[in-house]
Amino acid sequence: MKSKLNLNKDNVDKARNYAKLIASDIQKFINRHTTVSVERTVCRFLGIDGVNELGVPYPNVIVDHLLKNDKLQYGVATFIASYLKYERFPLQDLGTRIDEGLSDISKYDVLDKKEVYSILSKYISDSLSNVRQNASLRQSYYDKFGKKEGPLLYVIVATGNIYEDVVQAKAAAVSGADVIAVIRSTGQSLLDFVPYGPTTEGFGGTYATQENFRIMREALDDIGEELHRYIHLVNYASGLCMPEIAAMGAMERLDMMLNDSLYGILFRDINEQRTFVDQYFSRVINAYAGIIINTGEDNYLTTSDAVTEAHTVLASQFINEQFAKLAHMKEEQMGLGHAFEIDPDVENGFLYELAQAQMAREIFPNAPLKYMPPTKHMTGNIFRGYVQNALFNIVTTTTNQRIHLLGMLTEAVHTPYMSDRHLAIDNAKYIGTTMKNFGDEIQFKKNGIIQTRANKVLDDATELLREISAIGMFEAIERGVFAGIKRTKTGGKGLDGVRAKHAQYCNPIIDHMIKELEGGEIDEL
Repeated sequence: MKSKLNLNKDNVDKARNYAKLIASDIQKFINRHTTVSVERTVCRFLGIDGVNELGVPYPNVIVDHLLKNDKLQYGVATFIASYLKYERFPLQDLGTRIDEGLSDISKYDVLDKKEVYSILSKYISDSLSNVRQNASLRQSYYDKFGKKEGPLLYVIVATGNIYEDVVQAKAAAVSGADVIAVIRSTGQSLLDFVPYGPTTEGFGGTYATQENFRIMREALDDIGEELHRYIHLVNYASGLCMPEIAAMGAMERLDMMLNDSLYGILFRDINEQRTFVDQYFSRVINAYAGIIINTGEDNYLTTSDAVTEAHTVLASQFINEQFAKLAHMKEEQMGLGHAFEIDPDVENGFLYELAQAQMAREIFPNAPLKYMPPTKHMTGNIFRGYVQNALFNIVTTTTNQRIHLLGMLTEAVHTPYMSDRHLAIDNAKYIGTTMKNFGDEIQFKKNGIIQTRANKVLDDATELLREISAIGMFEAIERGVFAGIKRTKTGGKGLDGVRAKHAQYCNPIIDHMIKELEGGEIDEL
């Protein structure tokens, strides 16, 4: 891609190298640790599901049993293999037997890794085959209906009731939406378990459960057949159950997942150590399943000024790119986030927004960038809000953003009605049609406002990344570099679920995935 911004290529290379150092340093920590949520994910991939009479998921029952007996550092897989070897009861009975005190798998000696893999191979093969089949089915839909060019129009549903969500999602698809995101119930990211079954009572959203994923996936496939389009499904692989929800998404053929550890650290006060480890496994799963991740840099601008702190968004995008590469993700799966959040009263603010979006497009040319709408400065003036969203849509079309989350004219007034969603889609479709090739037709003035702004943001991001690479990511977060929010390495929720790995630790699920990713191919969006 030829740069319209005349970006300093040396600075781009420096920034990327600093980000690589930062991510690699954290990866060393990740490689030495596991978490309760990582081990529960292994249980789920081995086919363990369901809940006890108190509603506690059986993966939690099994992993908590090992944690209580100080055996989690070896990994749950070796003890499940021992159960199958010595007790010879069906694997699906394991959670019940531990819950009722009939089995104590922590008493067994740690098996050799080869024997663990041999005993569990059928379960692993069946589970991962299902994930691969989902990726193949997604590709078959692309082959059947084709892939849409230009921005994918992305809208949310958030009724709290999965069946009502289905009604709204289908209506949005008929209006022209390409992507449906089911917002999670408020606070679910802080639950250290995944709710079970279909749910009809959520607050500000609908619980992320595997059954809810299945229900919505089936509904979108049905409406997609009618419309002759593939409708993409999104949910949130973040919070204390990051890898578990990623696993459920892989099993039920979600297409995108919000997946960013920094969001949980900063805005949900989840422990840094816990969520960095969880993020890695969740991204390997998403890589394997061909799922696009969406990162959360847009959230920084909810607490920071979008003009003065724009460089922190770019710096985080560089870091997230490197984290994703370490998890074996293709660039085409990296939905790096940013947002149209400059105060409308800022003189030439539109030019700054255009500069930021074009800069992201040029620096990450293969990434399906996720562009977020104006929210922070929306008011009860719905007419002005509609204009703000129109300007946002213009930037999206002009700079070729791929994942385009639509703004609502009633943002900050109430939960949008279906009519508001329809108007948002109509606005984006109109701009997308009437300005389709506008970006190909224009150039930016040499050393003008747009070029100068983009290079200033790049300069500042490069310097920030240099500073972070010198002190490390943990220290940078403690200093409040991102969003002005400070968190400590030993603070936050979930630290008690982190364990250093023993030399005999094994996780055959991630080992199999990485082996295939290093030699195989993933279908792209």
